[in-house]
Amino acid sequence: MATAQAAEGRPPWREALAVYADRRVVSILFLGFSSGLPIMLVASTLSAWLREAEVSRSTIGLFAYVFLPYTLKFVWAPLMDRLPLPLLTPWLGRRRGWILLTQICLIGAIFALGQSDPAIDLYRTAFFAVLVAFFSASQDVVIDAYRVEILPEEQLGAGAAIVVLGYRIAMWMATAVALVIADQAGWSAAYATMAFLMIVGIVTVFIVPEPAGSTTAIPGGRHGFRAWVLSAVIEPFTDFFSRHGLKIAIAILAMISFYKACDVLLTLMANPFYIDVGFSKTQIGVVSGTFGLFATIGGGLMGGAMVYRLGLLPALFVGGLLQAASNLMFTALASIGPSLPFFYLTITIENVSGGLGTAAFVAYLSSLCNIHYTAVQYALLTSFMQMLGKYFIVPSSGFYADAVGWHWFFITSAFFAVPGLLLIAWLHRQGLRTARTSELRPQSA
Repeated sequence: MATAQAAEGRPPWREALAVYADRRVVSILFLGFSSGLPIMLVASTLSAWLREAEVSRSTIGLFAYVFLPYTLKFVWAPLMDRLPLPLLTPWLGRRRGWILLTQICLIGAIFALGQSDPAIDLYRTAFFAVLVAFFSASQDVVIDAYRVEILPEEQLGAGAAIVVLGYRIAMWMATAVALVIADQAGWSAAYATMAFLMIVGIVTVFIVPEPAGSTTAIPGGRHGFRAWVLSAVIEPFTDFFSRHGLKIAIAILAMISFYKACDVLLTLMANPFYIDVGFSKTQIGVVSGTFGLFATIGGGLMGGAMVYRLGLLPALFVGGLLQAASNLMFTALASIGPSLPFFYLTITIENVSGGLGTAAFVAYLSSLCNIHYTAVQYALLTSFMQMLGKYFIVPSSGFYADAVGWHWFFITSAFFAVPGLLLIAWLHRQGLRTARTSELRPQSA
């Protein structure tokens, strides 16, 4: 694959970097921020709050089911892909109208989550966490479709890198900044501040353009509705399998499910681990959140360069291997104790490898989508990405940590990457072409 790319020739580095000045690419940065903020508020930040409220690790692990909407979002993605909204669609367009609606709902849900108290009513906290996850997953459906539709094919790699950058900046705000605010002013103030930051996405909606041709609605009448179901619900699925073939398509979906397995095991356990080791919330926010952001950005840029030089599947393999190896650093940290220098080293290795793998993974998922069915296919792919981790690995992570202890928890977590790596190697041997062919993109785009 890398040889084929070299034969085709590459643009100069200055020209390649100039793509980041494109207005469309810049807009993706702020929409990526809007996507990344809510998920961490129901993931690592919430787990730190739960642990401080003396909720058991096993119960914290069960909070993985809060992520159910992220896995099932492909169910309602066809409606968001085609259904017009009264007032908003005529005013802003189909994509921007849906983005604005989900963002307004997120502001209310995040604020309400911050007003709950897991020490008093854990079920109330869980309810609002699910609500945040639902509106966040719905927002992701539209923003992912917007990103793939608004960018020409040659800018998809830049779009993947820049959306990861925006996502990571938001994760920093939702973890490091939120933890520091919680340390100083309490959890309610922290979540209220995060709800206010969703305004970044709302402002972006009014500035960015609507993708060309984004006007499809559900037609009236029985035959019109049947045709809509066929084009919006059935065809996105059949198209994916027909383009790749059944065997390759199943292998792709399986690889997507396994690729992040070693990482998702830490989703709800990282902050409780740091607290158990003896770090304060402020230290966690500064090292894991703030310093970790820059390490992740560096890893993302390395991932983009690696995709450019090696191709998607080889870059995915290297990223997956590094992600697995980085988990072993946590074993050493558990033995050493609350050492800030080693904490910095651990976060550096973990976040650089994670950023590298994520950038390659987002670019790979984008390359698999037919532009005619962007919202549904991308939602389907990201749902498969989360299905194994969110429902089998993450919910059991707390029980597993209780059973084997932190040392063996991190040692064995590295082996969760093996199935995904084997599938990447097999797909690469099949000579799989991941880039979308030009005929899949309408001429008007």
